[in-house]
Amino acid sequence: MKAEWNGVIVAESDDTVVVEGNHYFPAEALKREYVTFSNHHTTCAWKGEASYYSLLVNGELNPEAVWYYPDPKPEAEMVKDRVAFWKGVKVSA
Repeated sequence: MKAEWNGVIVAESDDTVVVEGNHYFPAEALKREYVTFSNHHTTCAWKGEASYYSLLVNGELNPEAVWYYPDPKPEAEMVKDRVAFWKGVKVSA
């Protein structure tokens, strides 16, 4: 699987976990040169608190386009140390 935004592959891995229709990539699959800080957080009732990264590709910013659960609830352990994408990031095989 690969995640692509603004013409660049920002993550790629053969090891994704699908939860609620989203592919969660291993954190190490994320190409850190395209990642920038975000202090945004949301809460999922069963997974816990999500943190976010923004993407910066070819001079364009996609705020909070990557999310992850640094300390997921026990029932969501499968997403620990993984990242997922939205906001126009195309995930495909």
